[in-house]
Amino acid sequence: MSADTTALAPAKSDFIRDMIAADLEQGRNDGWVITRFPPEPNGYLHIGHAKSICLNFGLAQEHAPKSRCHLRFDDTNPIKEDTEYVDSIMADVKWLGFDWGEHLFYASDYFEKLYGFAEQLISKGLAYVCELSAEQLREYRGTLTEPGKNSPFRDRTVEENLALFRRMRAGEFPDGACILRAKIDMAHPNIHMRDPALYRIMHTHHHRTGDAWCIYPMYDYAHPLSDALEGITHSLCTLEFEIHRPLYEWLINNVDGLPGNPYQREFARLNLTYTVMSKRKLLQLVKENKVNGWDDPRMPTISGMRRRGYTPAAIRDFCKTVGLTKFNSLSDVALLEHSVREDLNKNALRAYGVLRPIKVVLENYPEGQVEYIEAPNLPDDPNAGTRQIPLSRELYIDADDFMAEPVAGFFRLVPGGEVRLKFAFCIICKEVVRNADGSIKELVCTYDDATRHGKKPEGRAKVKGIIHWVSAAQAVDVEVRLYDRLFTAEQPDAGDNDFLQLMNPESCEVIRGKVEASLRDAKPGTHYQFERVGYFFTDPIDSQPSAPVFNRVVGLKDAFAKQMGK
Repeated sequence: MSADTTALAPAKSDFIRDMIAADLEQGRNDGWVITRFPPEPNGYLHIGHAKSICLNFGLAQEHAPKSRCHLRFDDTNPIKEDTEYVDSIMADVKWLGFDWGEHLFYASDYFEKLYGFAEQLISKGLAYVCELSAEQLREYRGTLTEPGKNSPFRDRTVEENLALFRRMRAGEFPDGACILRAKIDMAHPNIHMRDPALYRIMHTHHHRTGDAWCIYPMYDYAHPLSDALEGITHSLCTLEFEIHRPLYEWLINNVDGLPGNPYQREFARLNLTYTVMSKRKLLQLVKENKVNGWDDPRMPTISGMRRRGYTPAAIRDFCKTVGLTKFNSLSDVALLEHSVREDLNKNALRAYGVLRPIKVVLENYPEGQVEYIEAPNLPDDPNAGTRQIPLSRELYIDADDFMAEPVAGFFRLVPGGEVRLKFAFCIICKEVVRNADGSIKELVCTYDDATRHGKKPEGRAKVKGIIHWVSAAQAVDVEVRLYDRLFTAEQPDAGDNDFLQLMNPESCEVIRGKVEASLRDAKPGTHYQFERVGYFFTDPIDSQPSAPVFNRVVGLKDAFAKQMGK
């Protein structure tokens, strides 16, 4: 599928944009706005990342031409990283409609420079090699209310530390034998400033540098220095990194020779109802086969949403709508579905699809006759053209549109009742034919030719019910996947919840439906509105020629719009 490259409309003002406007007014960075999106290649991106992508790349669009956004992979932990994740991340960013151009970087591009900066900090007496075990490090670190205590290795000489650090690089020590730590303040009220780790030993093959390195920088060390090396002006992170900001600034201020002087600011991450956002938990779902891979249409991953049929424009609109705040909150997934529905309503081709078919026989319709009903592909777009829907003596309607023992307020087909077949004519149910087990075999009906084209014969009451249908002889049998929310609880991973126990057993129902003849060769990756049913998408992987597979994207009912009184 090709990327949607429609530019983002300017977002409404927020504290980030106000901050950048003030910087530009003051002439900071010579009027440049340079942002970055820095994912770790240890999993697939999810809808939360989409918010950051739209922000960082969106800012670059808004401030062109003196702007750009870098895509930089934070590949500093080779144990969890893989080129599969790198490829998927690049595909997701492009699919959302953004392009980094020539500005693709990796933290591993800077390993030699980052190592040199570490030696510089050691030479200044601002870093040391520590041989405390992981358990001892936790003990020495202190608590939120009690200060830590100095490592017994803290006062080594510069020469000792340089020699040990070089031996670490040379591979003379096993994993976990020692780390390089910043020398700041073990009594600092911010626990992240209590001599944090800068480098650790990992004898692990790296997907880009191979076996060239056996020591790797920590994220909190590599991140600010990579920003500075790339000339980033505004390093925008989610709120959990706010407590890390003092270390970010400490490194920028204490390393000499940096070409840039970035600063970090934070915004609230995206949290969504009926969803988990933790990459660790999403990976668990994949590895334990609770879902069918990262691109399972029930997953909140961008690849999952793409396969389900969500559109880039809808996701961008959703991210714009939720906006930026300085406090964590929970967004209703119905708002995301609203954005999807709004986009598809304008662009999805119309078609007839019957999910749970009941046969209808029009006993007064000529046997062997087939006529064609013209219907618009998009009601509000005459340029989208029309299609010809076959109609014959035997039809299928949806089981939801018939009730043998009707309840009050049911205006669709009932025994002895009348409904209109959309774009065709009215029919009256004369007889319900049942199988031996009592299930419905077929409905025997008659049609009224005088009611074609929406006509109401004089003296007759207006028919309230209008239903969709497909001609039995020309109908195409298809697989339909009815996707629903993956979890039954609004916050499945809140508190002591075992999120796996809250998975929705009805999150995917696979049925055999029937669709109109025009969809026999529906191309993979095409959106349709099955009229009166919902929005569907031909699965881009499993659909085959003459055998399309349809994923339900969203239903027609808009819970968010109803809530807002729209």
